[in-house]
Amino acid sequence: MTDRSRRLLDEHRDLQKAIELINLGARLQVIESEIPDISRPKLIRLYKDLQGQSPPKGLLPFSTEWFLTWQPNIQASLFYGIYQQLQGDNSNHPRLDLLICSYRLYREQVQHCPEAVVLGITRVWTLLRFFESKQLDMAVCTRCDGRFIVHAHSPVKQFVCGICHPPSRAGKRLKKSNKYVELTS
Repeated sequence: MTDRSRRLLDEHRDLQKAIELINLGARLQVIESEIPDISRPKLIRLYKDLQGQSPPKGLLPFSTEWFLTWQPNIQASLFYGIYQQLQGDNSNHPRLDLLICSYRLYREQVQHCPEAVVLGITRVWTLLRFFESKQLDMAVCTRCDGRFIVHAHSPVKQFVCGICHPPSRAGKRLKKSNKYVELTS
């Protein structure tokens, strides 16, 4: 294979990954970070072609605290568990491929309740970056033995997860919306 053929093949693979990320809802900053060989103007055109609109602007998620709140923690822990399992089974696969595959598996697990899906591809990408920078870690719940996301280096000797000990207002919004559905049916 010639160098030109190899470059074209690499460019084609990069474009396929960018298309996949755009279709999953990734923000432009995520795609630029993961696929630096595609220029920003080209990514913007690709985004407009696929989505029919300009990419959203604004800051990416930046706080570890969001992942520690009740429902996001449960789902982020589910996603990260899937990611770790795939990473262990496929340690030679690129990180981006594992991210996409893990996200698809996560969505498959929570698809039965669409209003409960709280993680987008940009959020899970941010989550992985927090783990890579050692800002987040996993702890085992002392009641159910499940693994959940916690701040790195925080004391977790008697950790109890949000499923075993939900906050007092957990699920109130969901119950309220179900009553509304019952009244309007």
